[in-house]
Amino acid sequence: MLTKGIMPTTVTFNTMIHICGNNGHLDEVKSLIQKMQELRCPADTRTYNILISLHTKHDDIDMAAQCLRKMKEEQLEPDLVSYRTLLYAFSIRHMVTEAEDLLSEMDEKGLEIDEYTQSALTRMYIDVGLLEKSWLWFMRFHGTGNMTSECYSATIDAYGERGYISEAEEVFLCSQKNKKLSVLEFNVMIKAYGYVKNFVKAYRCSYGSLIQILAGADLAAKAQHYLNKMQEAGLISDCITYCAVISSYAKSGRLDMAKKLYNEMIEFEVKPDVIVYGILINASAEAGNTEEAIGYIDAMRKSGLPGNAVIYNSLIKLYTRVGYLKEAEETYKLLLSSDTGPDVYCSNCMIDLYCEHSMAKQAEEIFRRMKRNGEANEFAYAMMLCMYKRLGRFQEASRVAREMRTLGLLSNLLSYNSVIGLYSLDGRFNDAVATFKEMLDDGGVLPDDFTFKSLGLVLVKCGISKRAVARLEAGLKKDYQSGLQAWLIALCTIVDVEVDCEEDGSH
Repeated sequence: MLTKGIMPTTVTFNTMIHICGNNGHLDEVKSLIQKMQELRCPADTRTYNILISLHTKHDDIDMAAQCLRKMKEEQLEPDLVSYRTLLYAFSIRHMVTEAEDLLSEMDEKGLEIDEYTQSALTRMYIDVGLLEKSWLWFMRFHGTGNMTSECYSATIDAYGERGYISEAEEVFLCSQKNKKLSVLEFNVMIKAYGYVKNFVKAYRCSYGSLIQILAGADLAAKAQHYLNKMQEAGLISDCITYCAVISSYAKSGRLDMAKKLYNEMIEFEVKPDVIVYGILINASAEAGNTEEAIGYIDAMRKSGLPGNAVIYNSLIKLYTRVGYLKEAEETYKLLLSSDTGPDVYCSNCMIDLYCEHSMAKQAEEIFRRMKRNGEANEFAYAMMLCMYKRLGRFQEASRVAREMRTLGLLSNLLSYNSVIGLYSLDGRFNDAVATFKEMLDDGGVLPDDFTFKSLGLVLVKCGISKRAVARLEAGLKKDYQSGLQAWLIALCTIVDVEVDCEEDGSH
């Protein structure tokens, strides 16, 4: 099997053991382990991980556990793979004591389990009747926010199969709160209700599953058809299904229908939750319907529901758009104190709002925080540059421009226009034209009216008449390519920048 004359390494043996084991050649695996010992080729953590996995697949858990013990005896550190593989094996075989001992070791080492092992552990406790431990373990993992839809549905299914319907429903609600509710959770809840012959709730879940599928496929009208049937049959007890259809309407731009459905909810005394309000607030804000968005905020507050990061981010976008400085500041403070904090877009909105009010200190504070967190992007830099320029603080504006170039943030129309505008206003005409040439040659960014306005200022300050500049602007409208060439020729005649004035202007 091994080539003569070549001393095999641990890596070679690991590869061969893995191949032979996966193909069921266990005798070959034993021979390879023996050969490693004869050649004094030391096993490593990966060697033992392969063996642990191999033994668990062949239901030899004692040998798998022995491999872990031997690994420790040889002063090798078991890694996450070692523990997770063996823990999963203990869990699915209901070896509670062994699983808990291994969990204690993992906790001491600060090692986290994955979602598959979590599901297996929860099911183990459920299957052996340790409901309290199963719930504590589920809540431990649920609290981290790392659970997927598949993980929730597996736990619901585990409770449902044993007839623990109240626990299954609690997990179902947890998945809703974590916004992980999908068709999977509905389907396993239907199955769970079937086990306990609760057909009314099974019907409700069946409708809910169908509505989720249609709403997720942007078929809001069809989803509403089944929602109406649920309502007529008296099967609606919460806002989950309404939320799915409202979200679908809002996503497709049918805010009128989303609003109509919300009003229907209120009429039927179905209480909206934070998610419903968040959808409506965000959709109204995006559509520029300030009064409606604020109306939903007031309704949410009156119902005693707390806001969340999603809603706060939507509010800041809205307040920035309509210029509500005080409200935006208050909401941004709430975001800063939240677990997730503000997103980049909202921080940029606040910088923009402060820049509009020439509130340099406040804008700088947010900008510094964004830079510390590695969140400061092209837009943030451009806004700060524009603010400094407007305040006549050209030294700070130039520093920001240098940082943009160093960080590679000079790449879109906004950033190029900001820098060109600064240089033209500050009398740095060579730099303005050089940046314009870079914009065309390297960035491949097409200039707009703002670009030519700044360059026109350069020409006028260098002695070119306003009438001549107007002719250049008219030439652009008549024939863009030849007009652009005319601008390049005019600029290269007055500044000391290498501009190829013989090109046709197509960049």
